[in-house]
Formats: sequence, C-alpha cells, structure tokens
Amino acid sequence: MTSDILYLRLAQELAASIEQGLLRVGERLPGLRNLSRQKGVSVATAVAAYHYLETQGFIEARPRSGYYVRARASLEEPAQSQPAVQPTPVTGQAMVLRLVEASADPAIVQLGAALIDPALLPTRAIEQALVQAARHHRVRACGYEFSPGYAGLRRQLAKRMADTGCRVHPDEIIITNGCQEALTLALRVVTRPGDIVALESPTFYGLLQAVEALGLKALEIPTHPRTGLSLDALQLALEQWPVKACVVVPNFSNPLGYCMPDSQKKALVELTARYQVPLIEDDIYGDLAFDHQRPGCAKQFDRQGQVLYCSSLSKTLSPGLRLGWIVAGRYREQVAHQKFVTSLASATVTQLAVCELLESGRYDRHLRSLRNALAQGVSRMIETVGQYFPPGTRITRPGGGFVIWVELPEAADSFALSQQALRHGISIAPGPIFSASGKYRNFLRLSCAHQWNSRVEQAVATLGRLIQANLAGEL
Repeated sequence: MTSDILYLRLAQELAASIEQGLLRVGERLPGLRNLSRQKGVSVATAVAAYHYLETQGFIEARPRSGYYVRARASLEEPAQSQPAVQPTPVTGQAMVLRLVEASADPAIVQLGAALIDPALLPTRAIEQALVQAARHHRVRACGYEFSPGYAGLRRQLAKRMADTGCRVHPDEIIITNGCQEALTLALRVVTRPGDIVALESPTFYGLLQAVEALGLKALEIPTHPRTGLSLDALQLALEQWPVKACVVVPNFSNPLGYCMPDSQKKALVELTARYQVPLIEDDIYGDLAFDHQRPGCAKQFDRQGQVLYCSSLSKTLSPGLRLGWIVAGRYREQVAHQKFVTSLASATVTQLAVCELLESGRYDRHLRSLRNALAQGVSRMIETVGQYFPPGTRITRPGGGFVIWVELPEAADSFALSQQALRHGISIAPGPIFSASGKYRNFLRLSCAHQWNSRVEQAVATLGRLIQANLAGEL
C-alpha cells in the first residue's frame, strides 16, 4: 500500500474516532512515535496523517505539548461591542456578591465565578512549601514583611517578567494582597473621586466594583473579542473627555478572552502616553496561554513610567494565597504609601512559600499541566454549548485563560436566567455585571476551569433547556 493511501487511511480512522466521541475534545493524541508503533506505520506517515487532520480542523498542535482534539462547533463569535462612549457612574454591583456567595456552595455547579477547580491546583506542593517556610523561617514568618515585600520573592517575579520582555528591577515591584488590591491601589493613586476611567467593554466586574467604591465614572470603550480594545475609539474618547486613567487586560481578558497583538499593545502605550493618561495593565491571565507561548505585556513598551502593571498568582497557583504585585513606574512611592496605609503588609509566610515554589521550578511544572487542562476545559465547554444552546448563540474562542463569553439570541434575559439556574444548582455570571451601563443583558460568562465530568455536562445541558424556556417567556 502506498504511503499516500496509508496516511489518508490513518487520518480517516482517527477522524472517525473523534466524530464517534472515542477521542474527546481537548484530549491529547498519542505522540508521533507512539502512533507510529501503535499503527505499524512510519513516523512520516503519522506526521502526514496529523497534518491532514489539522488542515481539516479535527486537531490542533500546541508547541512543546503535542496534538489535541479541537472543538468543531460551528458557532460564530460575537461582534465588537458597541457601548455608548460616555462617562457613567457605576452602580448595581450587589449582584456580584450573590455570585461570590454561590461560589462557596459545594452543591452548586460553579460556572459563574472565574475560579479554578481545586483539583487542578498543586495543593500538595503548596502545603509542603508553607510548612517548609514556617519551619525554616520560623521567626521571620511571624513578623511583618512591610512594603514593598519579601526581597527574594520580588527577585523571582522580576526574573519572570524579564521572560516576557519586560525588564524591571526587583525594587520596582510591590507585593499586594492579590491583583484586586493592586488594581485598587493603582486607581487610588492616579485618580480622585469623580474622575473618568476608560476601560474595556465588557470588562471584569471586580474592576467595576473598585471604580464604584472609589467614586469614579466608567467610560466604556468598544472591544473586539479577538484583538481587544479599539484604539480608534479610545483616541476619540481621549479627545472628547478628561480621562484620568485607562485600564486594560491585554492577555486573555476576562470575559472576552482576547489576546492583544504586541503591535497593538505598543500603540496603546504610545497613545496613552501622548495624552498623558496613566495605563493600568492587568496581566493576571498572561501565564495561561494554551500554546505555551507566554505573550508579552504592554509594560515592556513603557518609556515614561506611565504604565502600572498589576498581576497575581490567584488564577494559576491558588486564589487562597492572596498574592499579587504591582510595578507602578513613576507612581511607585505613592503606591507603596497607599499599600502601607491600606493593609500595612501582605502575609509573610505566603511570600516565603511562593518564593520557594517559583525558585524550585515546581510552579512552572504545574503551569504546563494546568495549561493543558484549561485548554481541554475550554474546548469541551465550547463543544457542549454548541450542542445544547439554541440557534443564534455566539461564543468566543480564547487562546488562553479559562472563561468564555456567550451571546444568546437577543430576546434572552441573562439576569432571569441566572436566578433560575441557581434554583437548579448552577451558577452563571450574567452579562450586565460586566458593564457600568448595564449592557449585555443577553450575554453570559461561563467558567471552564473544571475537571470535566457528567455533572458539568449535565449542567450545561440544563442551561440550554432554561435558555429555551427564557426565550419562550416561561421563566
């Protein structure tokens, strides 16, 4: 049999297994040499078969990881958002507290809060690092680690930032209680109550809560689900309004999941610098690229110290450790002062333990497996939404992170849907909590950071039925 027929027959066999569900979305295929041995073909034939399946959309290659079954849902993605570009006071964020309360109930299937299933986290390694930190640094662990934080940890974070093309000195880094505190400190330093802040639309509801708490006004900027914030729209807004800060999540944003190209990050930094507007960058999802190629950050293009870079390990290592950091550029001294008067210091033993996890390489080993698990979860969620949600549904396809943004038919009401879903033991995040002006009523965000099982799949199927009832006016 010729090699051309062999590779095509092998590809067809694998495609049939995918279509029959024997190989599931997000599942890793055998390596080329293993496939060659299993099927009794040459490595070249295995390469040709995988290449053919890749061109047909059955599988995708991930650098240094292998080949994976990809989602083949035919749903389109949402269009660029079109908010009214005018300053809006932020109100009505009480719904977020109910969402957070639901996330603590083990009886509820957590599709709402952007939290990683603890089964995907390195809980044993964290336990060992905490015990080791308490044992080896008994005296230090019991004292304050005043701002800017533990020097050893700041050195490790500076090394990691250098890997993204962003070279900062450890002394420029200030440790915070998660990224939320970093964002709040940044906003507090560069704004005053009543000021206008430009941000993505839709945007992370935690940012809107900070904007509301500080008495600021939100200026929602149109945002594309693949390329991010519209720079043309932002420039028009900067020309029209006295914007005091701009906040972006350029890498795998929440909730859209887009990754802004480096050329656009550079243009964004240059644009905000031209109008002398501080740029607050939230890079909390940057380590979660499915292709294992860590994207760069906007801060690397900062020449004037006007970018305040915020990040955290809450979405990668553990939310319970509450460890984040900020590189505040020209605003460093003001941020350090605000950190001190706000929370005095971040937990010492946590800083010591995380430093050891970073230095030992255990964090990077965990990241490799976590990225694969999250890529599989996102693919499975996209496939399942395509199977159970009604015609007209649109969905994002992020290349990293673990949330997807779902646009339902226009008549849907995601607020009513979220209440009904809770009564069925399912938590979702309704679209309006991602907008200062209450937009996106027919949108919702789903978290995909689960160990996929029948309980999760059944929850998505139930959501599909509830959406149909919602559209029929039965909820």
